[in-house]
Amino acid sequence: MNTRAVVNEFAKMRHLRVGLVAAFMIVPITGLSLFAVVTNPDFTPNAPDAWNALLAGMSLGIPMLSPLLLAILASRQTDIDHTSNGWLMQSASGLTPGGVCRAKLVALGVVVTTTTIITSLLVLIAGVFMGITVAPPIGHWAGFTACMLIINLSVLALHVLLSAKVENQLVALGIGALGSIVAVFSQGLPAAAAHLTPWGYYALAQAAGYEGAQIKALPISYPSIAALGVLVATIFLILTYRFDRQEA
Repeated sequence: MNTRAVVNEFAKMRHLRVGLVAAFMIVPITGLSLFAVVTNPDFTPNAPDAWNALLAGMSLGIPMLSPLLLAILASRQTDIDHTSNGWLMQSASGLTPGGVCRAKLVALGVVVTTTTIITSLLVLIAGVFMGITVAPPIGHWAGFTACMLIINLSVLALHVLLSAKVENQLVALGIGALGSIVAVFSQGLPAAAAHLTPWGYYALAQAAGYEGAQIKALPISYPSIAALGVLVATIFLILTYRFDRQEA
C-alpha cells in the first residue's frame, strides 16, 4: 500500500466534510437504536432481555442508514477525482488508478471502522445509564459489532469501485438508497434470499429481534459474513489491479 496515496486521501477529507458524514453515521444510528427502547412503556431495565432490545434496535438502525451513508462517503471521496481530473494528475505522479482506489478504501475504512465501533459502544454505554442491571452479553455484542463492521467495509469497497468507474455519482447514491431498502426488507426474507445481495447480509448479522411478543437473541451467520468479506476483498483487489492496467 502506497502510504503517500493514503495520506493524500486523508488530506482530501478535510475539504469534503467527511467528518460530518461520519457524525451522521453515529448520531442517527445511535438514536434509532435507542428510540424503540425509550418509547416502549413495557421496557424493564432489570428484565433478562433488556440488552436484546438494544441489540434489536441496532440491528434495524444500522441497515436502515448505513448503506446510503457509505455510498455518500465513497461518492464524495471519488467524485473529486472525476471533477478535477485527479486520476490523470495522480497517474502522472506515479499513482495508478487502482492504487488510488485501494488508498481510498484504506482511508475511508479507518473512518467507517471508527464510527461503527463508536456507535456500538455508545449504545452499550447508554444501556448502562438507562439502568440495565443484568450483565451485557459482551461476546454476542462484540460478534455483532465485528460482523456489522465486515459488512460495512464490504459495501464501502463495492461503492468505491462503482464511484470510480461511473462518473455520474447519482447512480451510486441511488444504489445506496436502494441498498438501505433491501437491507431492511431482507430481515423478513429467508436466509437464502438474504445471501443474494451484499445488503442482505445485514439481516444475517441481526443479533436480536422479536419472536412473537418477546425480544430474543438471534444467532449470527458468522461463516456467511466471513465469506462475504473474503469474496469482496478478492473482487476489490482483482478489479483494482485491472484498473492499474488502464489509462486514467
